[in-house]
Amino acid sequence: MVSDGGRERGGAGRRLVPIAWDATQAAVRLIDQTLLPTELRYVDVRSFDDMREAIAMLRVRGAPAIGVAGALGIYLGLVERTPGSAFRVLEVLDELCPRMIEVRPTAVNLSWAVNRVRQAVERAARVAIGAQPPEPTDLLAAALREALAIADEDAEACRRIGEYGAQFVPDGGRVLTHCNAGALATAGWGTALAALYVAEEQGKRFRVWADETRPLLQGSRLTAFELAEAGIDVTVICDNMAASLMRAGQVDVVIVGADRVAANGDVCNKIGTYGLACLASMHRIPFFVACPTSTLDLSLRSGHEIPIEQRDPREVTHGFGRQTAPDGAGVHNPAFDVTPSELVTAIVTERGIVRAPYGPVLAAIMDAARAE
Repeated sequence: MVSDGGRERGGAGRRLVPIAWDATQAAVRLIDQTLLPTELRYVDVRSFDDMREAIAMLRVRGAPAIGVAGALGIYLGLVERTPGSAFRVLEVLDELCPRMIEVRPTAVNLSWAVNRVRQAVERAARVAIGAQPPEPTDLLAAALREALAIADEDAEACRRIGEYGAQFVPDGGRVLTHCNAGALATAGWGTALAALYVAEEQGKRFRVWADETRPLLQGSRLTAFELAEAGIDVTVICDNMAASLMRAGQVDVVIVGADRVAANGDVCNKIGTYGLACLASMHRIPFFVACPTSTLDLSLRSGHEIPIEQRDPREVTHGFGRQTAPDGAGVHNPAFDVTPSELVTAIVTERGIVRAPYGPVLAAIMDAARAE
């Protein structure tokens, strides 16, 4: 474990980098997000099981970030098991991939990234067949290359999302966001918050309302932390304050991220997002969703088909170590909710801005991505 209390400073360099491959240590270096905002600590993850634990315990979280973490975790698992043949590499993949995907089933990026690594290894094995048997080390190298490519692509995609999304950040305006869809949730730029970082680069000045985001407070602990680090004006509010702010005319736009988007444009995001979308619609405030195309899951016709993760009741009854509900009380603790597409003003992706009707445009975007 490595502890580092320093911050990255200087313009866009003040953005935090939550996950990176450290080749010298043969480890994945993560910011332990469970310790924020009071402690900035980096941990080195060297095993498959430790990566599963880091994802499950939200040491690394956010759909794009856990995709990168899962991909690198598969590589770590292959290295640990030191398979002696190409066939054994593929057998180990059959064991590791489902175990990694099941850790957090709602965010589609995790299964998408894990399956990309698997397919890259399978391709490398097929290419070698017919010439000479592939070396296991060559297949492990293919796994690492694919995982690092996913991280690089995510950083590039998030930057482009920011460039598209910045146009919706009004100069002098008030932006409301929910949970954390920033640098801490991705390989570096963020999705919803990328629009804010780019808008600031463009010289815009604005204020951000950061929903606390109960029960785990990703808004107050993470979003407020990273925006403050970047020098952006941010104010934390409790989740139940958003309606009053909107009624008072103190919100000009809502920008959130996403963990999965269905074929019809229904958006799955952190619990509480649907309520914000309803409020924004009532007060005629634009409601934007920012996400990479890796978050699109066109195999699901609508949000009704998205599996919703249920988390530990103690996150509600004993949040951060203090009991706040009586013993024996029932707890309902879904991690996510689904916002119907009709409440979404537009979806901002690295390939452009998508407006209703979402189905045909999302399909065209994915077709273009597959053709490359």
